[in-house]
Amino acid sequence: MTEPAMTPLPPGETFVLRAGALEVTVAPEAGGRLAQVRHAGRDWLIGPDAGYPGAISWGAYPMVPWAGRIRNGRFPFAGDTWQLPPSLGAHAIHGVGFVRRWSVVAHGAQRVVLALELGEGADWPFGGRVEQRIEVMPDRLRLDMQLVAGERAMPLPVLGWHPWFVKAERFDFAPRAYYPRDAEGIATLPLAPPPGPKDDCYLCDAPVALTREGHRLVLRSNGDHWVYYDETPHATCFEPQSGPPDAFNLRDAVLAPGASVSAWFEWEFSAV
Repeated sequence: MTEPAMTPLPPGETFVLRAGALEVTVAPEAGGRLAQVRHAGRDWLIGPDAGYPGAISWGAYPMVPWAGRIRNGRFPFAGDTWQLPPSLGAHAIHGVGFVRRWSVVAHGAQRVVLALELGEGADWPFGGRVEQRIEVMPDRLRLDMQLVAGERAMPLPVLGWHPWFVKAERFDFAPRAYYPRDAEGIATLPLAPPPGPKDDCYLCDAPVALTREGHRLVLRSNGDHWVYYDETPHATCFEPQSGPPDAFNLRDAVLAPGASVSAWFEWEFSAV
């Protein structure tokens, strides 16, 4: 059986936001993701035609209402044990937003607002609504996401983004700690000093910078959790998140009915 996260996901209908030297292709039908980010004629993302068509493997997509793996798709909440369907191996990965079609609420030449009703199905039984705002400015891209709970409480969601960057010539990344992974590849506690990064979740307060072909991209977010993934020869991922992978098992936190959580992610382009 093909794992949902690895099932090919075509971009569907797309549109382009433009400001100055920046062009951002948005794919609402393919998980509300950025299909490509081009600045000064240079593509920064692994696009849908690069040979990695799985839903998990291209563009820059929102992770909601969780990021990373939930161990075996299972977690305790409100006195019960809940089961999410596996989407990568035995685990449930990266939420549900990246494999669903988002609605276009509003759009113009330089901004778009997308929305997703989470519903109360097997893959997420708690409902809620997500909005994502994508805005381009000359040399800057801003992503904002907000989840508003419905009539039910839910485990405190983790919001984040998963960009697949074309391999950079160098990067600057200065984490202060990380979550060690166990034999199943799941984040654990307690936190430890950072090792040589490969595919782990780190605590990092400083901006992340990538340099390629004489151009620099600086990444900032209000989330202090960053997953750094560098196990493929063609791409590097720096993924800002509002909490850790397996958050529903690592922390006991609740989002009350009608309450909201939000996150933002900013990209700034310049010449070196």
